[in-house]
Amino acid sequence: MKELWELYMVFFRIGGLTFGGGLTMLPMLKYELVEKKQWVKEDNLLDYYAIGQCTPGIIAVNVATFVGYKRKGILGGISSTLGMISPSLIIVSILAIFLQQFMDNKIIGHALMGIKAVVCALMINTVITLAKKSFINAICIFIAFIVFGLAVFTPVPTILLVVAAGIAGIIIKKLEGE
Repeated sequence: MKELWELYMVFFRIGGLTFGGGLTMLPMLKYELVEKKQWVKEDNLLDYYAIGQCTPGIIAVNVATFVGYKRKGILGGISSTLGMISPSLIIVSILAIFLQQFMDNKIIGHALMGIKAVVCALMINTVITLAKKSFINAICIFIAFIVFGLAVFTPVPTILLVVAAGIAGIIIKKLEGE
């Protein structure tokens, strides 16, 4: 029971202290789960993150569920998930009460502008972190550039790009004999 509460509180802290979605949470996830708690290895966290992007739902919630499940099974997954979503539910409920007053407040507007800048910086940090761990050879780099080009310059749905890249990785590794 103690570890379930600990899972809840760690993910409550992550969910309550990060803004901007799953991409901006990766640095905090890495700090809390890999460095501080040592619940997962960095490579595993990046795998959970990649799977979380490919599965339906919110990336951060998916990662919380994976980590919680790995630690304590189904109850761990539920506890971690509840921890991740609780801050958002509380904050949105409070904001809904005062929404109109916040919308007209210039100080809040300026604060949100500053938060947007930080979110962009955190997203760039996440992209760099993922690139360092993902670009392990020339084939990975080639696949990434092809998919990036298709995502930016064509109307191909991103889910198809993700699936195609996964299939390409499987085929290439099979051809290499691994």
